[in-house]
Amino acid sequence: MAFDFKKEYKEFYMPKNRPEIVNVPQANYIAVRGKGDPNDERGAYQQAISILYAVAYTIKMSYKTDYKIEGFFEYVVPPLEGFWWQDDVDGVDYSDKSSFNWISVIRLPDFVSREDFNWAVETASKKKKVDCTAAEFLTVDEGLCVQIMHSGPFDDESASVALMDSYLEQNGYANDITAERLHHEIYMSDARKVPPEKWKTVIRHPIKPVKE
Repeated sequence: MAFDFKKEYKEFYMPKNRPEIVNVPQANYIAVRGKGDPNDERGAYQQAISILYAVAYTIKMSYKTDYKIEGFFEYVVPPLEGFWWQDDVDGVDYSDKSSFNWISVIRLPDFVSREDFNWAVETASKKKKVDCTAAEFLTVDEGLCVQIMHSGPFDDESASVALMDSYLEQNGYANDITAERLHHEIYMSDARKVPPEKWKTVIRHPIKPVKE
């Protein structure tokens, strides 16, 4: 049975539809940075997704090649995730998606080293005919966060965020979104196959205790 991050770490991938506080450990990711409307079919975001999956599946299937990764075990590629922000915007302005900045990511198993990652980028670029050089090896230490499972379209996320904000206020915490600690989404549904009203998205915000 292949290792499945969603099942092994349910507390980070399958939260309830009510806010909860979690301490998220450091993890490594395949990452591609960009800016622009994620819904633009020919835009930078869609290109980034192609790069992420090309590298992710090259690593996943590496055991069938001559390149051997130390400590490798078979696993399910984790879901797509994203860190999002807009310059000079407090909250989110969904009416101007072209101003979105994003870091699109897929989590890496801990056994993948930078050397392994570099091999995968080079190999994916050659074999899949996709220029994967925009991919980077990114380490993120999220730490203390609040999260919720949002159901429905992305444009309706403000309702779930409001629930998180209210929960924080009632429990002595505050948002700690900065240039380094960002709004985080994990996409648990395949948007190509599932209608928007049934999308499941983990929303996660960095937080800090309120000093009395």
